[in-house]
Amino acid sequence: MTIQMNIAEAKAKLSELVARAEAGEEVIIARDGKPAVSLTPKSPTGRGARRLGLWDLLGASIPEEMFLGPDSEVESAISAWESASIDPVG
Repeated sequence: MTIQMNIAEAKAKLSELVARAEAGEEVIIARDGKPAVSLTPKSPTGRGARRLGLWDLLGASIPEEMFLGPDSEVESAISAWESASIDPVG
C-alpha cells in the first residue's frame, strides 16, 4: 500500500510514517501535492546489508575442506548411536 502525505502533516506523524515504512509500506512525502521524497527502511533487519564474497575482497583463502570435509565429532556420535544397545530391560 502506498501512503502520500504533505510535509506539514508528515511532520506531525513522522514516527508513524517511519514505522509504516519499516513495515514495508511505501511512504511518499509531497510538497504542494507533488511527490518530493519517499521513506524507505535502511535494511529489513536493522543491520547493514550483507556483502557476498567478503573473504575474496579481503584476500583470505579458506580451504573448502573446512566446510565440506567430514566432521570427526559428528561421525563418532553417529557411530556410537548406531552401535548402542536398545534393551528396554537393562
